[in-house]
Amino acid sequence: MALHLTADAAADELLSSNPLALLIGMLLDQQVAMESAFTGPLKLARRVGSVDAATLAGYDPQALVEVFRQTPAVHRYPGSMAARVQALATTVMADWGGDAAAIWTRGDPTGPEALKRLRALPGYSEMKAKIFLALLGKQCGFDGAGWREASDPYGQEGTLRSIADITSPESLAKVREFKREMKATARKK
Repeated sequence: MALHLTADAAADELLSSNPLALLIGMLLDQQVAMESAFTGPLKLARRVGSVDAATLAGYDPQALVEVFRQTPAVHRYPGSMAARVQALATTVMADWGGDAAAIWTRGDPTGPEALKRLRALPGYSEMKAKIFLALLGKQCGFDGAGWREASDPYGQEGTLRSIADITSPESLAKVREFKREMKATARKK
């Protein structure tokens, strides 16, 4: 799996090779540019030494906030997002033995079961879980039965609506345009 979500080769390599980094990138993807969210795990890795559940779960909470605040910031809301990342890491440790990929691989789950597992993670709304499931199915080789339906509308073939559809700078531009159109439509309502 070789993801191309950020236009930063090192960040994309980390996202491609570290399932927890990918989960964290998705968690950070709110109220910031997608590339900024998904480069967040690389900033964490460089500042704390690694992106693994045990390290992040056991990190001093206030020190983690300071890590998030360092320039360039991991997220525009360092306090709340550091707490969410730590809660996510703690859950991965407690429920999945520190193995983030087990969320979508242990027991060969169906799409709906993987969605349920993702939805149970701290900071993962229904929409965020569906987008992540679509990313797993479209780009990461997840083939649990019913994943497209469970991730609808993000799992639909041929769409350019979310991070699940970004494979190049061109597709990134098209996803951005789709998001702008959705925001404009929402403002008109």
